[in-house]
Amino acid sequence: MQLLLKNRLEKNKKIFFAELIGTFIVIVFATGSVVLDAKLNGALGLPFIAIAPAIAVTIGIYLFGKISMAHFNPAVTVAFLITKHLERKKGLLLIYLLAEIMGGILASIFIYFILGNEVNLGANAPNYIDFPIYVIVGIEILASALLMLVILIVVYTKGLKKFGGIAIGAIVGLDIFLFGFISGASMNPARSLAPAVVSGYYINLWLYLITPFIGTSIVAFLMKNKFNKNNNNKNISNQ
Repeated sequence: MQLLLKNRLEKNKKIFFAELIGTFIVIVFATGSVVLDAKLNGALGLPFIAIAPAIAVTIGIYLFGKISMAHFNPAVTVAFLITKHLERKKGLLLIYLLAEIMGGILASIFIYFILGNEVNLGANAPNYIDFPIYVIVGIEILASALLMLVILIVVYTKGLKKFGGIAIGAIVGLDIFLFGFISGASMNPARSLAPAVVSGYYINLWLYLITPFIGTSIVAFLMKNKFNKNNNNKNISNQ
């Protein structure tokens, strides 16, 4: 019993640090690219702001995917809870969420001291000038849903797992490139919360603390039965 508990604690510690470091990397790239572009008066542009977090997500998945499944995103973690990839017991939800939030805040502190605090440390900003609120909310939900859909396609498709990091990184970059000028394309509550906490800029934060969870959860509920069906088929074939 003691050995089992020790092994569980060791595994949880590895998950915690994998998520903390992975989230740190992702948010440094995601917000740092925005701050750097602002410092250079927009010389790098949206392609750079989209590519930077895409690369970070790809790197993080290949580094930590086998340890923690490389969530780096509270909305993804909740979706995995819905699909039962994440066990409800053992305090794993709290471990993931705490690691992701801490990793994000540490990333924003790092950006503050290394690059500066331009554009509120890269905080997401919806485009209220050109788009109504319902379009912005809908786009942010859509971007988050597309991210979760690609993640689950990778999880369910055995042949894609080797390319999972590339596929998921690509959808992150594509979402930002296509939707960033509309909604900010956060897709990640930790990515939005971190610069808000460190910079003190909380305007529009509600949008990014709600819509990603809606988008990922919708996809998780739609795909949940497919996951259960696949599990049942595996159990039958193993009998």
